[in-house]
Amino acid sequence: MSEPSIDIPFRPGQTVGIDLGTTFSSVCQLNSSGVPIPVKNSDGQVTTPSIVILGENGQVTVGPGPERIAQSDPRWVVQSIKREMGTARFSLNYMGRQLNPEFISALILKKLKLDAEKQLGPVANAVITVPYYFNDLCRRATQNAGQIAGLNVVDIINEPTAATLTYAWLKGELGKGEVTDKEKTIMVYDLGGGTFDVTVVQYTPTHFRVIATDGDVRLGGLDWTDRIVQHVGDTFAKRDRYDPRQDPHQKLVFEQRCERAKRALSNQPQVMVDLPLSGGRLLSASMTRAEFETITADLIQRTRDTTELVLEQAGIEPNELDEILLVGGSTHMPIVSWMLRSITGKVPSRDLNPDLAVSQGAAIHAAILEARASGDQTSMAHPVIKRLRGIRASDVNSHSLGIAVTDPVNPQHQVNHIMIRRNSSIPRRVTQRFVTTLSNPSSITLRLLEGESPDIQACTDIAEFRIVGLPPNLPAGSPVELTYSYDSRGRIHATARELHSNCVGTLELVHSTGLTDAGLAAFVRLASDYRVE
Repeated sequence: MSEPSIDIPFRPGQTVGIDLGTTFSSVCQLNSSGVPIPVKNSDGQVTTPSIVILGENGQVTVGPGPERIAQSDPRWVVQSIKREMGTARFSLNYMGRQLNPEFISALILKKLKLDAEKQLGPVANAVITVPYYFNDLCRRATQNAGQIAGLNVVDIINEPTAATLTYAWLKGELGKGEVTDKEKTIMVYDLGGGTFDVTVVQYTPTHFRVIATDGDVRLGGLDWTDRIVQHVGDTFAKRDRYDPRQDPHQKLVFEQRCERAKRALSNQPQVMVDLPLSGGRLLSASMTRAEFETITADLIQRTRDTTELVLEQAGIEPNELDEILLVGGSTHMPIVSWMLRSITGKVPSRDLNPDLAVSQGAAIHAAILEARASGDQTSMAHPVIKRLRGIRASDVNSHSLGIAVTDPVNPQHQVNHIMIRRNSSIPRRVTQRFVTTLSNPSSITLRLLEGESPDIQACTDIAEFRIVGLPPNLPAGSPVELTYSYDSRGRIHATARELHSNCVGTLELVHSTGLTDAGLAAFVRLASDYRVE
């Protein structure tokens, strides 16, 4: 949730909340009665698979079923693009153009927008959710994707915060206008298709406060599915002398079958993984839930370690938790509830729909922002929303923010100097002084890093800042004052000035990855050439 000031004006049209997920995405809108209602897609479903098939002549299919995927060329089937947001690892040449993760994600968002408009009318504004553990580059990439899709992204909200908002809202615990010191302490365990985080939140009817968070943006249900793929694939290769993983098309079909088996194991003690081959041949292997939990034990242990770490960082004992919320489709696995109960002694709550809780919270947040922006001149300013205008939130940063400096022990190397440590309350602003290492520099370059390690190779390069327009003959050892800050929405800002001559330098922000303004505008134009269905 954000502070009451609105940075991005609302445009005429409908406002929705969107959960842009790794494996499934969804859209919700708060109705006039204050209920967050999921918006169905063109297939009548409340979730849409986050899968993109690039067809001929710019025809794009988003959210296809297994049968459609099985008939497609694997080269043009894009899955799990959320894991690539904010990175330069992924690039796909399609119709002579290099498509990046932002553009692929924009195609998913465009599909969600088109489907929603069939029921709601023109959709203009959206709040989009991201994992709490997304860094600044990932958040900016998500904002860009929304813009490419033709959405006015009024805010980016963290998924655990959205889920907690849904929980408190549906419990009737928000906006009562009561003054109370009694806080509820909630732990949100969010295990989605491709990302994972744990967050401890405390709230009263008028104030949300995030205490601690941690996670992994490359851990999720896909990894559990992959273990089935590898286990059963090894069985087929050894027993039947056929390995479906070696053929791109068969591998795609095989992965879909293993995903289906994983989901079935949440409700059944044993399943069969079948793979039809040409000539009427059928490969089949059984898997029990016990076997599945054995081959994925290290994955659930990783989430357990993170859960225990967050509780420790929050200074919260398990018996102090009022509730444990399960969010994300992968929490349907029974082992998740068993593990959390073994840590806390509490049975996790299943009051929320784990597949929709995040988009519902985004819809509530979007309605609150719209009501604040519009005052009483909008139909959204009904009594329920009016009560929510006074709710405030305090967040923490999920990553430490630092700068690359010369290693005092080995001047030939640089280390990460942390200025704002993770799980610090935000907004936060820190100013420190450094000195230059060269004489008469034409500019001063500062590398902004996110990460906990002193080793800069283990950190994420967020940006470079170049101070230009320096006075001539600037001596080595000249002081430079650097200010880094997180605003209330978790976005990073920086300023710097050279103090030797009290000259304020020009600050140029150059992202190490992501789109320039010109590149973003080009992708916005390109999106109009693609026919999304």
